[in-house]
Amino acid sequence: MAAVPRLLIVHHTPSPATAELLDAVVRGAEHPDLAGVDVVRRAALAATASDLLAADAVLLGTPANIGTLSGALKHFFDQVFYVCADDTRGLPYGLWVHGGSDTTGAVRAVESIAGGMGWTAAAAPVEVRGPVDAAAREACTELGATLAATIVPG
Repeated sequence: MAAVPRLLIVHHTPSPATAELLDAVVRGAEHPDLAGVDVVRRAALAATASDLLAADAVLLGTPANIGTLSGALKHFFDQVFYVCADDTRGLPYGLWVHGGSDTTGAVRAVESIAGGMGWTAAAAPVEVRGPVDAAAREACTELGATLAATIVPG
């Protein structure tokens, strides 16, 4: 683990709903009780293998698009899969997905890819269907806090 543990948040947040969930995740990850964790946010199209290799945990966020994960998050995985797979085995990860009515395919796709990379789920995926409400925001805040807590020093 690095001197200051790093939580990498890789997200595709093209809509107000997904951006709202990202804000909630970050709020949880940056909670004052979790001081000592460096929270780094990267848009899925900008995140690199170097970002992932420097991370002690990763939190992924995506809309469910046409029954699966977003193309942007798929692009991230395409860029890092062979470069990082051996070096990130055992990496704790979390996931949140927003969809209008169904998130099943997106969750299944991310879990399959993360499993292929040898990552370990640190929490159950947060699946939000329809409008974002207080319960969805709270679940995402808790998800961010849970991922940060897995690597908090002490």
